Amino acid sequence: MKTSEVMHAWATILSGRAPSISIELTRECPLRCPGCYAYDDGHLGLPGITLRQLADYKGSALVHGVLRLVEERRPLHVSLVGGDPMVRFRELEELLPELERRGVHVQLVTSAFRRIPVQWNALSHLNIVVSVDGLQPEHDVRRKPATYERILKSIDGTKVTIHCTVTGQMMGRPGYLEDFIQFWSERKETKRIWISLFTPQMGAVGPEILTPDERKRVTEDLLRLQAMYPLLDMQKGVIEEFHHPPASPKDCIFAQTTLTVSADLKTRITPCQFGGTPDCSKCGCIASMGLAAVGHHRVLPGVTAGQLFTLSALIGKGVNKLRSLREPNEPVGYPEPEEDREVA
Repeated sequence: MKTSEVMHAWATILSGRAPSISIELTRECPLRCPGCYAYDDGHLGLPGITLRQLADYKGSALVHGVLRLVEERRPLHVSLVGGDPMVRFRELEELLPELERRGVHVQLVTSAFRRIPVQWNALSHLNIVVSVDGLQPEHDVRRKPATYERILKSIDGTKVTIHCTVTGQMMGRPGYLEDFIQFWSERKETKRIWISLFTPQMGAVGPEILTPDERKRVTEDLLRLQAMYPLLDMQKGVIEEFHHPPASPKDCIFAQTTLTVSADLKTRITPCQFGGTPDCSKCGCIASMGLAAVGHHRVLPGVTAGQLFTLSALIGKGVNKLRSLREPNEPVGYPEPEEDREVA
């Protein structure tokens, strides 16, 4: 991270605002992926309510609601997640140019079950991230109907980031990770490749969870492959963070600097984007590892970005308290969300 970027984020945090917002744009997704954190029973922190049951928006109400949230919070970066944001394709056609015009950097995370418009290539602040769960045989079972065949059709003519979350099942065959990275490195549509590790909830069991030995092997593989495949966009320092992830959400710069809001545009997901009670000792989130690495970066002699973020957050909280005393605490007048919805 450039020093100028750290300073920009620093100023935002000092003002009491999160530099990044993650918005679950819709409750809908045509996939039913095993282990998906967004639809976990505890994700929202609302007893008896899951994401699929949450009221959400569509049409102009969604576009205006998101823009209003962005205007209020003034983030530097917005992640649009879900569900799958491409379910709200028509709304994105209006929303993305508006965010571009405001100079907001946007990350759109999708399964690519729907074709991505080539004209979106012109949006310089947009990063489209396509989630791919391993090589074709395993991926197609887990993520149907967003099969390899459909993904390759959907991304034709575009430039995308390929993001793979490594699970325990993938580690059964030596060389699996390299085969995956090699395949996607050879595709003309691939702009970069990111790798995360599956992050479980506390007490969870399942085949997706990596053992300590598997986690170590993934890290060793990535350190070796990073030098061989230029599109694997993960510096050594980021990969090494997998050895010692942040101990808790309060120690995680990503969790502390990102506001995550669900599909009703008001329910806040805590303690981080995973919701519930994530097992931080097994965290594999690339965003968390990336910002942990940034936290170790020295921006001034004897001063790291992490120290700067921590101090800034404390000051920002004080600024928020003063702001709440000066300004009326009026809720934002969002339109009523949709209660009934057909899956797109």
